Amino acid sequence: MALLKVKFNQKKRVKLAQGLWLMNWFSVFAGILVFSMGLFLKIELRKRSEVMDNSESHFVPNSLILMGILSCAFNGFAGKICYDSLDPAKFAKWKPLLRPYLALCFLFNILIFFIALICFLMRGSLESTLAQGLKNGMKFYRDTDTPGRCFMKKTIDMLQIEFKCCGNNGFKDWFEIQWISNRYLDFSSKEVKDRIKSNVDGRYLVDGVPFSCCNPSSPRPCIQYQVTNNSAHYSYDYQTEELNLWRRGCREALLHYYSSMMSSMGAVVLLVWLFEMSVMAGLRLLHTSLESIPNPEDPECESEGWILENSLKDTLKSALESLKKLGKFNQVEAEGEGAEGEEGGKTPAITTVS
Repeated sequence: MALLKVKFNQKKRVKLAQGLWLMNWFSVFAGILVFSMGLFLKIELRKRSEVMDNSESHFVPNSLILMGILSCAFNGFAGKICYDSLDPAKFAKWKPLLRPYLALCFLFNILIFFIALICFLMRGSLESTLAQGLKNGMKFYRDTDTPGRCFMKKTIDMLQIEFKCCGNNGFKDWFEIQWISNRYLDFSSKEVKDRIKSNVDGRYLVDGVPFSCCNPSSPRPCIQYQVTNNSAHYSYDYQTEELNLWRRGCREALLHYYSSMMSSMGAVVLLVWLFEMSVMAGLRLLHTSLESIPNPEDPECESEGWILENSLKDTLKSALESLKKLGKFNQVEAEGEGAEGEEGGKTPAITTVS
């Protein structure tokens, strides 16, 4: 029994073709939207590529851009088919291409669904990328005179100001690295010497943070040096007082920013996928309703359209049988080639009579 069998007359076929033509052009605009989202996400990721450890995060925007282009191409082509289906003479040239085209559409919709899922599941990969990238970026913060790294200070400062964050996981991360360049240290000073000697790696570590960690909304002037020294500041208690530094780490801030963006894009891609599935189902009904016309010379006669010629269970069973037959055929071919090779390798015995 056919799945979703529908009876059509000439008027219904025309309405279906016109509706599908319109839906395909809506799908073209949806493809442009997906392409634009991918391009926007790629630009946003490139803006902060210095604080990302690898390029795996670009898989999602690249996929969205590709899906957007393919969507425009597939739906533009389908729109042309739907338009020509109103004229039997024009539709005849498209008839042999419809079956392979629908198979391609099915694969394309699987890819769209897969990309939508990836948009929701990229959080874990993005988190590790940001954690390592920010850690490396903070290490290079002081290298303002090193070619290739001189921009890192500005990048980190602008990032902390824009996202209202400090450090990788929090402001204490700055206590564990030397973020002040040796160029600005007075090595004749006893304090500097003592700090460097007290560190195993010979680094100048301080309980301070860059200026970009300061919260401008705080009524108190920013305390960015000797943050943990209560005696260095009047009426100050490091443990209990609300510090005038950003509490949130930049990894968490960036992760929330990109995750929410990708989740929104994933929801849009899912809606596009549902729309594409409905277009594909409609195109399949149009295809089968035009193929099953009993008398092609009489376009007014009734016909039947369906999504699957048999039930879903029977269709899956026949598909599995076809795959098994194909596998057996390939195996027989391989065995035949092997036997020919063995026969060719044998040399005939020559007997001599003396």
